[in-house]
Parts: sequence; structure tokens; C-alpha cells
Amino acid sequence: MLTRTELAASIDHTLLRPTATRREVEVLCAEAREHGFASVCVHPVRVPLARACLQGQVRVCTVIGFPLGADRSAIKAAAARLAVVDGADELDVVIALGPLRDGSLAEVVTDLAGVVVAAEGRLVKVILETALLTPEEIDLACRLAVEAGARFVKTSTGFGPGGATVDAVRRMRAAVGPDIGVKASGGIGDAAAARAMLAAGATRLGASASLKILAGWDAAGPSNMSGSTGY
Repeated sequence: MLTRTELAASIDHTLLRPTATRREVEVLCAEAREHGFASVCVHPVRVPLARACLQGQVRVCTVIGFPLGADRSAIKAAAARLAVVDGADELDVVIALGPLRDGSLAEVVTDLAGVVVAAEGRLVKVILETALLTPEEIDLACRLAVEAGARFVKTSTGFGPGGATVDAVRRMRAAVGPDIGVKASGGIGDAAAARAMLAAGATRLGASASLKILAGWDAAGPSNMSGSTGY
């Protein structure tokens, strides 16, 4: 049975609007401390602020190559190294979508592996942007992410043509097996959507509507699903 505490511990409390202010990031961090979210997810420019606000009480997640995945590999790796210096605990990197669809598989693996190395053991989640991929490309992207050393795959940026779907999460879980994390992100706006993603195999949720999800969960009562966030 998944408790409210376990649910909160599966959510990356997210603020990736480009116009987000310092005060909004501070509020995000206060909410994360209060509710026990897994992390706050912010743009790289806000990592130092989030780190200072949280003081290690909640993990700081940031994004690399966001939202298109089209940066040069050296830039992605450099951004990852700087994020680590600034205090990021987790890195969500967008896969190189063009090379993936070209079939340039070694290029995709090298691109992701550069971020994994730069992360120095920190958790790396690979954003697939599943709405832009065929089912077969989703399977392939999952395989390449694992080959590159990532420990999580993630559905979406939230800035693409679609967000997380139950079908995509199920497919990703089947592709990576039980030992790799799956993060559902993009359009998860209420407790019902959160339940569906967790039931489909997600072990982490990315959401800007985290408080609404918790409120709906409280109103509906706990689920009968077992949960694990130990990836």
C-alpha cells in the first residue's frame, strides 16, 4: 500500500518555466522540505539558489540539453560538470533525438555517456520525449540510455507535443526491466494521473502540480499499490 509519504518521495517537484523568479524557486524549495518530495527540479541557473535553500535536506535536480537535446556533446558534458560544481544531485538529460532517429546509435551512447561521466556517480535520467518517437524508437532509446550508464529513463520534457502516457511508461518499464528507474513527466496534473503512471511502472514522477496531486491523494485515500523509489 503506497502511503502519502511514499508518494511524495516519488515526486520531483518541478519548476522549469523560463520566467521563474528567485522567489518562486524559494517557495518551491520550502514546499519540497515541507512535504518530503524526492527533489526539486530547476534550470541550471537556479541550482546554486536551490542548493542554498535546501542545505541537503532535499535533492536538487537540474536539466541538461533541455528541452531539445540538440546541444553538442561537449556542451552537454560541460553543463553537467558545472551543475555538479553548483550542487546538483541529479541530472535529467535530453537524448539526442536527431541522431537517434538517424540510427547513429554510437553517437547517442557517446553523448549520454559524457553526461554520466561528468555526473560523477550522481543519478542521471535520460529524457526520451516519447511523443516524438515510435514505439520501436522508445525501446531503442531505453536500451541506449542503459548502455550509456544512465540509471533512469524519463518520458518527456513537458515542453514537447505531448507528455507522459500510460502506454509509454509501460513500454519503457518493459524495455529497461526491473532494475532501472522510470520517470513519468509532463501533464501529470492530479492524483488520478499519478496513480495511473505508478501502476504502469513509473518509480518517479515529475510534476509542477505536486501539491494538487497530494491533495487529491489525501481526498481519495491511499492506493493498494506497492511503491519503490530506491533506484
